[in-house]
Amino acid sequence: MWRTLFVAALLVLAGCATEAPDNGAETGGSADQRALTSEQAPDRPNPWGERELTVAIDNTANESRNFRPLVSDALDFWANNSTRFAGFSIDYRLEPNASNPDIVVEFVENIEGCANVTDPAGCAPYVNHRGQVSRPISIEVVGSYSNESTRLILKHELGHTLGLNHSAGPQSVMAPSSPLTSLPRPNATERRLPWTDANFTVYLGANATDDPAAVREQVRHALDYYARGANGTVPERVSFEFVANRSEAEVVVSLADDLPCRSGDTGSCGRVRGVDPDSDGALERYDSLRITLGDIDTEAVGWHVGYWLGYGFGFENDSDWPAPFRDATYDDRRSEWWESE
Repeated sequence: MWRTLFVAALLVLAGCATEAPDNGAETGGSADQRALTSEQAPDRPNPWGERELTVAIDNTANESRNFRPLVSDALDFWANNSTRFAGFSIDYRLEPNASNPDIVVEFVENIEGCANVTDPAGCAPYVNHRGQVSRPISIEVVGSYSNESTRLILKHELGHTLGLNHSAGPQSVMAPSSPLTSLPRPNATERRLPWTDANFTVYLGANATDDPAAVREQVRHALDYYARGANGTVPERVSFEFVANRSEAEVVVSLADDLPCRSGDTGSCGRVRGVDPDSDGALERYDSLRITLGDIDTEAVGWHVGYWLGYGFGFENDSDWPAPFRDATYDDRRSEWWESE
């Protein structure tokens, strides 16, 4: 029996800071809104062999959450649209605790495997003829998505049990991927570590300077400072490794004649990119940090990089940064500030 899937396509957003990290973050991304197709599916035999199917629910993802209304909505959708899109009529009887159901909708924390695809949001068998029906058939749905997204996942997976593939209508339901929204999650700035792990790859583009070795040494001071915990402001065992390929780096430090965040060429900028799975307009996890240095003294490079590393760890208020980055003077920024622990 072929198993099919619904891939979660999380919106990728970006946050950008100019003069200070408490500036508003820029966000972007949009969902592709598609209307139901007007095409009528040709009549075809019901692969289930009967008009009414009994559906049960098994919730191991979140016992405090009531999924029944969402399942009911998805079943009603196909009861009203199966003739149009599947080519035969189907009805459902929802009995969450049914002892002998035709279909079991399983809400799980994660799906271990589904056609060898990473992180599917749902998984169901493709039922196209009677030989594929082995009751009860299970539909797996990750239980951490919002109500709206959960309804969409349920409709999609139920469509597969009616013999509909990813090219079938309605494409607003049966498309292989769609933007999904999770339940509310802590924002990146609310997490002690707003990254997937604490081991960072770093790319340094210092070709624009007359003394790349000195710039690299300054950047290394900033990285080592945070690797030592930055006076307890970041988790211990944070590590940084230089890489030669920019595309492989999570942290990119570059020098530029023009700063992307302001007019002029003096100062520095920092930008984080990541994901906003709950679509609240704030990133929940960072995937990359871009630090751009303008026309600053080599002796101040480490301080500027260190400041934006703090931004990359989710610092927002002045008090979040370790002491060397609070109210630093011109001379402070050019001192051996990393030895102030």
